[in-house]
Amino acid sequence: MLTRRDFGLGLGALGLAGSLPALAQSVRVMKVANTAAVNDPQQCFCTAGQHPKLNFYKPGGVDVEYVNMSSMTQALQSLRAGHVDFGPAVPGILLPAMAKDPSLDLVSVYKWLPRNANVIVVKPGSPIKSAADLAGKRIGVRSQGDTGIVITRTMLAELGLKDDGCEYIAIGDGAPAGAAIDNDRVDAMVAFDTAAARIELVGTKLRYVPLTPRFAQVGSGWMCVPRKMLKEDRKSLVALFQGIAKSTLFSNANLEAAIDLHWAVYPESRPKGRSEDDARKELAFILKDRKNSWMRRPGDPDQRMGASSPAEWKANVEMAAEASKNPKLASELGDPNRLFTNELIDEINAFDKQAVIQMAREFKL
Repeated sequence: MLTRRDFGLGLGALGLAGSLPALAQSVRVMKVANTAAVNDPQQCFCTAGQHPKLNFYKPGGVDVEYVNMSSMTQALQSLRAGHVDFGPAVPGILLPAMAKDPSLDLVSVYKWLPRNANVIVVKPGSPIKSAADLAGKRIGVRSQGDTGIVITRTMLAELGLKDDGCEYIAIGDGAPAGAAIDNDRVDAMVAFDTAAARIELVGTKLRYVPLTPRFAQVGSGWMCVPRKMLKEDRKSLVALFQGIAKSTLFSNANLEAAIDLHWAVYPESRPKGRSEDDARKELAFILKDRKNSWMRRPGDPDQRMGASSPAEWKANVEMAAEASKNPKLASELGDPNRLFTNELIDEINAFDKQAVIQMAREFKL
């Protein structure tokens, strides 16, 4: 268990001790568009570091505030309007929107999901064996603004197939989604891994269908900011995403502690009507795959947290063009290097990662 002295040494190893006077300065609250629509411990990769015992944000003069959104579309609208400072970027939705509306001047600055966290799920006895079998089927999605629609189109386009015959049906989360699958209201569901895990928790049996090969290799989540903010408030963005990087490392190394830290920071998200032990077991199941998707693949040549590559963004543009049936998308977007930047990445990664991992392994709340 970490003592006060150990904790002080940990701050020093993380490069925070010298920044403690910054706590007396004003803190900029950075608002994030939360497309999960609810603040729960699946966001501990970001929220754990808000707890005073970790304090990964305020020494850099920033903190995080979650603003719940119902969809990616609403998140983009909020970013354009300046209601939030940063938000998730799903290329299949973001890129066509930017091509259609040049005033939506966003740049992806941090890849928070370097592995693909999307899934295709069906009933165990379903005749659907591959992504190709989704063509012409009833596809369950969380909502009509959810990423499941564009993900399905992306995979079918990769296979040279169309989704014209597909019917996209909003089935929500958890028990309602499970009932829709059990009662054959949909033939399959395309969603994030955490949504599928919540369905399994209510007792619905699922079989996972492989993603298409090219799509499976790309990341599934970036954070984007208005380009103006990148120019005018670089220091705050570095502090923000370094805090997220530290929180991500901590949460991956000690998920149970990260869940407890989230509940401590957001007590309204504590479980109601059941024990915290039961809730923790459920969350561990929900995040069993996601916690690995937070981290880069071992063979990734660029191990910097948050880094992107020109090759993957070229692939993102190509897949978005195929899915949106817009062969002119690349020319409408222009230079793909303007869609993302690694200019903050070295500064974001300028901390002792092993010290964070050691802190996580020894931490007790």
